[in-house]
Amino acid sequence: MQLPEHQKIYFVSDAHLGHPPREKSLEREKLLIRWLDEVRRDAHSIYLLGDIFDYWFEYRKVVPRGFTRLLGKIAEITDSGIPVYFFTGNHDVWVFDYLPEEVGIEVCRHPLKIEINQKRFFIAHGDGLGPYDRGYKIIKSFFTNRVLQWLYARIHPNASIAFAHRWSKHSRLSKDASLPFLGEDKEHQVLFSKSVLENEHFDFFIYGHRHLPLDLKIAEHSRLICLGDWFINFTYAVFDGKNMELKSFLPSGKQ
Repeated sequence: MQLPEHQKIYFVSDAHLGHPPREKSLEREKLLIRWLDEVRRDAHSIYLLGDIFDYWFEYRKVVPRGFTRLLGKIAEITDSGIPVYFFTGNHDVWVFDYLPEEVGIEVCRHPLKIEINQKRFFIAHGDGLGPYDRGYKIIKSFFTNRVLQWLYARIHPNASIAFAHRWSKHSRLSKDASLPFLGEDKEHQVLFSKSVLENEHFDFFIYGHRHLPLDLKIAEHSRLICLGDWFINFTYAVFDGKNMELKSFLPSGKQ
C-alpha cells in the first residue's frame, strides 16, 4: 500500500475505559475523543491495538453500558471514510459483531502483517506472543472457547459485569500500570520479535498490552514500538510515510 501524501497512520492502545472509578474513566474517554478529533484531520487510517475497553462482552441483544461518546465518535470517523481497525486485547477479547455493524470498525483477532510505503509492519495487541506466558495462554483458551462463551452468555449481564469488574481490580493494571523495562533478554515482545526476524524482515513491530512507551531498535533496520497506555502515559504512534514517531497527548491537551 502506498500512503497518500500528507496523510498519516495512527496507532493507540490500552485506554481501559470502564476501569473504576467511573469519573476517571470518563476523563480518559473524553481525552481519547479529543485525540481522535485531532488526528482525523490527516489520518489515512487509525489502529486501536486492544484493551480500549477494560471489559467488553456482547450478548445477542445487550452490550455493556457506557462508552457512548467514544462509539459515536468512531462511527463518525468511519462514516467519513477513514478506516478504523480494532485489535482484540485480553480485556476486550469478546468483541463480536456489534462494533463492526454499529460503528464500522474492522476487527482483527490475530497479528496483522502489512506493507506501507515499502515498509513492513507487524501489528498486534502483544499478549501471548511466542512460547511465553503459558499460564495466561491457558486462561485465554477458555476465554476464546465458543462453548464457554455461550455458557457465559447465559449469565445475567448484571452478574457477569460485576464479576468482571471485581476481576479487573486484581489485575496488574490496578497494581502497577507501567512496570519498568525488564531488559531485552527478558521482555517477551522483544524476544518474540527477534525470533520473527530470523526468518522474515519487518521494519516495525507495533504492540500494545505492555503499558510501557518504548521505541527500541532490535536490529539494524527494525524497531519495536510499544504504544504505552492511556491510563498514565497517554501515548500513541504515528507513521507519516517515512518516519515512525512515538508521541504523547497530555491530559492538558498539549502534545
